[in-house]
Amino acid sequence: MGSSQVIATYESLSALTAQMREAAVRGEWDQLIELEQQCRQHVAAMKEADVSAMLDEPSRQRKVRLIKNILAHDADIRSRTVAWMGQLQRIMQSNRQEQRLQQAYGRV
Repeated sequence: MGSSQVIATYESLSALTAQMREAAVRGEWDQLIELEQQCRQHVAAMKEADVSAMLDEPSRQRKVRLIKNILAHDADIRSRTVAWMGQLQRIMQSNRQEQRLQQAYGRV
């Protein structure tokens, strides 16, 4: 993979993680999962090719900026999903407590 292809791949990955971030912002968890699967495939395909590519200094700097963008997207996605998982856990816990009360005291 040549340097221009490596940079194009990182740009594509950055765009994909931006889409993932937007899905997380909107709470579109199914879309986030689909995009995450695409992202995983994308990363797997580029791992080997990226190692062998020699980049000039401007390309290397561009790659670093793109990686920072990707990591920023990932951090934001992670914080949103952790918050959502906490909310989901509270809902599930509340439902379990309600079920236990209904079993103990019968339905009203």
